[in-house]
Amino acid sequence: MERIITSQKYAAYGLLIALMVTLSLSLTQGAISLNIWQVLGVLTGSIDDAFARLVVLDIRLPRVLLGAIVGAGLAIAGASMQGLFRNPLADPGLVGVSSGAALAAILVIVLGGTYLKQWMSFWGYFALPLAAFMGGVLVTWVIYKVATFQGRTDIATMLLAGVAINAITGAISGVLTYYASDEALRSLTFWSMGSLASASWVDVAMAGIPILVACCCLPFFSRALNAFLMGETVSHHMGFNVKRMKQIVIALTALAVGSAVAVSGVIGFVGLVAPHLVRLLTGPDHRWVLPLSAMMGAVLVVLSDVVARLLIAPAELPIGLVMASVGGPFFLGLLLKQRAKSGF
Repeated sequence: MERIITSQKYAAYGLLIALMVTLSLSLTQGAISLNIWQVLGVLTGSIDDAFARLVVLDIRLPRVLLGAIVGAGLAIAGASMQGLFRNPLADPGLVGVSSGAALAAILVIVLGGTYLKQWMSFWGYFALPLAAFMGGVLVTWVIYKVATFQGRTDIATMLLAGVAINAITGAISGVLTYYASDEALRSLTFWSMGSLASASWVDVAMAGIPILVACCCLPFFSRALNAFLMGETVSHHMGFNVKRMKQIVIALTALAVGSAVAVSGVIGFVGLVAPHLVRLLTGPDHRWVLPLSAMMGAVLVVLSDVVARLLIAPAELPIGLVMASVGGPFFLGLLLKQRAKSGF
């Protein structure tokens, strides 16, 4: 037991160092390279270089912080969904939660000036993230109802339901393209592939507050999720209010995913890859998996953004393509592992 706790602490320290290194790399690398001393000088105010201040404070710093926030939100949402569904293949992107949140955001983008004008005028800056949150909640609830029967979640049903929801949202998004203006069409491309290129301090604040709420609240359900791994009946006998726990976890998961999608578009596989990497380091205890998954997700998204900026510089790849190139093979490997365990 002591050895396990020590390994978990080492994993936490290692992820903290990796996050610091990744954030520093993202602030210094790009079409315009800066060294770490220039970045530190700008952040501390000891360098009076207007161009460096523009690059660091107005372009890179909000982008780096937004990437870390989005990665943390998607990863802790994925870890929570895997615990809630008691299935290691649950992921906001695979089961359609991200696409449901994205569709709600696209509806606001395309119809915000016409049918949803009152919604836009009433909610203002929060119209887009609130719509994405509601879309995420709806899809998460549907997936849970479809895939869970008598306390057991069937992986095939869950994945097939995700395929169906992704197809439905894709079809509706295609219809909306015929009504979209040129500006809205560019936004639709942004949502479909995911990007941090347009990050601003407003986006950081808009996504940071709700994702921070989710990241702070979900770890309080770690013991309940640990008990939930043994089944709903066992959790109930251990004194947990299973129904309320599921409702709150679903709401917080949708809050994190919806807020992330609202500012970055659909970035897949973060919620799948990050929790699995953390479990390899710490084991299945959600008291460690949830907070460390948030850190791992931040590292993955920020690092992927660096790759997206440098791979075809000075142009940029959508960050969703970079994550898909890593997450796709990772998901196939997990499927093969699950097949081996089931004996097929």
